[in-house]
Amino acid sequence: MSYLIVYCMKLNSFTQRLSTVGRWMAATVLCLSAMTFVWQGAFFSNTAAMASPAVNSMAADADAGDAVQEKASKDAGRAKNFIRDTEEKVKETAKTNAAKVDRASDEGSFVERKAKTDAATIEKRASEDSARTQKAVDNTKNAVERAVDSIKDVFSN
Repeated sequence: MSYLIVYCMKLNSFTQRLSTVGRWMAATVLCLSAMTFVWQGAFFSNTAAMASPAVNSMAADADAGDAVQEKASKDAGRAKNFIRDTEEKVKETAKTNAAKVDRASDEGSFVERKAKTDAATIEKRASEDSARTQKAVDNTKNAVERAVDSIKDVFSN
């Protein structure tokens, strides 16, 4: 019986070593394959496309810049409308919850007052968050428009 226990312990030690060797081999193969893909990518990149004259004519096209600016303005408008809608839904939900508490509780109870102050706080924060998010949308839109104008200026000179 003791031989069987010793044999199992040796087998366990052997499997531990085999597992360790297997992990090292897997890590080595992974690293080598990553280096191979990086090395191959440098030789197979399309360098002819870098100096193509078509790129300059496309980038200098003012219509493309105007289209990007128009798209940015349209998307910003949509985002701001979504933000306003969300703000209104949050305010409506806060009012509805406060009204439910009002109907369920006694006149002038602590819970009723707390629900009303919470509703007011939620509405105030919804307005603040909405304004802050709309300002961020405007800043992003303005940054895109400035970048497009800068690119137009570079290619027009």
